[in-house]
Amino acid sequence: MAPLLKLLLGLSAALLLWVAPVGAVLNTDSYDGNIYALYAGNGSLVPPANTLGEAMDAGRTSVVIYYLDDSAVSKRFAPVVSELQRLWGRSIDLIPLTTDGLQGRPATGPKDPVTYWNGSIPQVVVIGPDSRVVFDRDGQVPLAEINQAISSATGLPAPELGDVNQDGSFNEVNVEVTSN
Repeated sequence: MAPLLKLLLGLSAALLLWVAPVGAVLNTDSYDGNIYALYAGNGSLVPPANTLGEAMDAGRTSVVIYYLDDSAVSKRFAPVVSELQRLWGRSIDLIPLTTDGLQGRPATGPKDPVTYWNGSIPQVVVIGPDSRVVFDRDGQVPLAEINQAISSATGLPAPELGDVNQDGSFNEVNVEVTSN
């Protein structure tokens, strides 16, 4: 029994040493996992708490963020989305949606997120409580612009903006993330 145990331990150790370490890389289009947990320190953003239809039925302001987990531009934008949650909390429905399931699917009406997606990522769409689009931009949209659009849609004063680090690590979860 002892030789078999030694053999198994030796094989286990060799296997552990042979496997390459896993690393998340900010500036590549590689799939690293949930971008909000990795690059924004906020895994609570996905799945969203409400659907677009639920938010519209409740007459709430919705902020829909279209993204891909394997996109460098989406990874760099993740801290902005997390900051929106911090700034606006329960005053809005923040709805980050990966576009994987939306691609090639026809829109079924105004409560369907496909209706507002223009094919770009990241894309930010602010929909007011009256279900009208008040803001629609894609790319690295400045937080101040989104903040102002939400303020206009909700009628609430815009909160003070914090600094958002889109280029590096900022918490213990993602200190291993490289920006190569």
